[in-house]
Amino acid sequence: MRLFLFTLALAAGLACAPALRSADTEVPEGFTALFNGKDLAGWKVNEGGKMDVWGAEKGLLYVQGGGGGWLMTEKEYSDFELRLEFKMPEKGNSGVALRSPMKGDPAYVGMEIQLLDDAWHKKNLKGLRDTQLTGSIYDVVPPSKDVLKPVGEWNKITIIAKGRKVTIELNGTKIVDADLDEHKDKFEKHPGLKAEKGHLGLQSHDGRVEFRNLYVKPL
Repeated sequence: MRLFLFTLALAAGLACAPALRSADTEVPEGFTALFNGKDLAGWKVNEGGKMDVWGAEKGLLYVQGGGGGWLMTEKEYSDFELRLEFKMPEKGNSGVALRSPMKGDPAYVGMEIQLLDDAWHKKNLKGLRDTQLTGSIYDVVPPSKDVLKPVGEWNKITIIAKGRKVTIELNGTKIVDADLDEHKDKFEKHPGLKAEKGHLGLQSHDGRVEFRNLYVKPL
């Protein structure tokens, strides 16, 4: 009887497994997948970047370290909701570009949402500012809370850019709710804050950073 029940339970588990895997990779309603899970179709590096630093394998988009510049979407976006998951290594540093051109540093000519191993950098980088922590609009708006998961764990980030408003949610908690026009003192250094349209992107900076489940929905 025990063997029969075990076999029945195993069969039920196997029957459910494909559905679970399918749900994990299902594109949310109204969204488009930015990454096909197998190669970098639909992406290109910005001026000065190196494509060989970027890769794709087993459903992951990854960067091997520094020197790759920014991996940018071929398409441009104006108002949108962007969802993705990222996993940071120790000392890791990366970012998400919004409304950026293909030339220049997106942190200035567009917007950068910072991704960082906050704990290591807080301990080892003297003078680290709140506007350099994970989830910040880099050098402009700091995150209101620290909800970053430990190194090696997956984090979910949702970025909504609609007109002059940018909101950022990390691991289910809203950490930025910004009106870009309230930061006009930053416009000279960050002219990209005035941009209405541009490419989305991912940064090559430090460490192997992995990404998955990248989806966008125009608004």
